[in-house]
Amino acid sequence: MQGHLSQDTLVEVPAAVIWDVYRSLELGKLINELLRDVIGTLEVVQGDVGVGTILKIYFPPGSPGPSYMKEMVTKIDDEKRVKESEVIEGGFKDVEFEHCRLRLQIIEKDAESSIIIRLSVEYEIDDKL
Repeated sequence: MQGHLSQDTLVEVPAAVIWDVYRSLELGKLINELLRDVIGTLEVVQGDVGVGTILKIYFPPGSPGPSYMKEMVTKIDDEKRVKESEVIEGGFKDVEFEHCRLRLQIIEKDAESSIIIRLSVEYEIDDKL
């Protein structure tokens, strides 16, 4: 069975500013400093956050499910402001997902002040589950 989930969030920040954060190591630093109780911590296992980079996310203690997830960055499109990654270990893989792609897109709403951050998850699980 295949599925798709998507969440849009309106943010009052210029697209270029947000994309610079999401596209770089700055996002990991911000997660580790400001969101460790919500998201957990992020470690760069391999790479420079370009295509092929492997990230490991440790979920906060007491979170239901797996304690971590590794993902590999598979696509970065600076023109369209899209970043995609595949879960390669832990996380969704530990709960029987055969495939899981995470997609982040920055959509310019107003060139100077607002954007939509679209986070999408595409997944595939065994039909027998």
